[in-house]
Amino acid sequence: MIKAEGIYKRFGDLDVLNGIDIEIASSEIVSITGPSGAGKSTLLQILGSLEKPTKGKVYLNDIEISALSKSKLAQTRNEEIGFIFQFHHLLPEFNALENVCIPAFIGKKAKKRTEERAMGLLKRLGLSDRALHKPNELSGGEQQRVAVARALINDPKVIFADEPSGNLDSENALQLHELFIDLRNEFGKSFVIVTHNTELASMSDRQLQMKDGLLLS
Repeated sequence: MIKAEGIYKRFGDLDVLNGIDIEIASSEIVSITGPSGAGKSTLLQILGSLEKPTKGKVYLNDIEISALSKSKLAQTRNEEIGFIFQFHHLLPEFNALENVCIPAFIGKKAKKRTEERAMGLLKRLGLSDRALHKPNELSGGEQQRVAVARALINDPKVIFADEPSGNLDSENALQLHELFIDLRNEFGKSFVIVTHNTELASMSDRQLQMKDGLLLS
């Protein structure tokens, strides 16, 4: 599914990743934990094609995405990869339904079919009655579930989540991680989750630890 070999990343004189090898299987939930500054988010961004490694290769289904052209990479990212961040990054001028649809519209998918799929996802996530509400009219948990629906709209193979429960209370954080498990079971998605919450990380199929730009386990 996802495979990375010999990943190094340097920003100026700072070595952030120091030789990472990792594989993520189809329909697997993997969490990455470790102290701040360990390189977790940088690794996630490289696996998700948002950053290029200084050295090394990243594969998605045997295609070396780290070597793709900028346009092809953007297309692959839009079609094959979903992202969920600590800060949901919903656009305040659009309602929940419109926010969910945006990645599909970027991919030039049909408006009616996209809106139908978006409503189906919002219903699945318990938000069908909130579809026309703007982000400032939603709770933090509701906003994050909208972000989850947005990540799923293009039916990606893998979802990358960077501290997705970092701004949620313990109850909503638990519900979000349980939702990831349900979505994996229901849709067969892979999830790679960076989190400081070791209790929630333990719910994953596999837990990896990082320190000083290296995977410890």
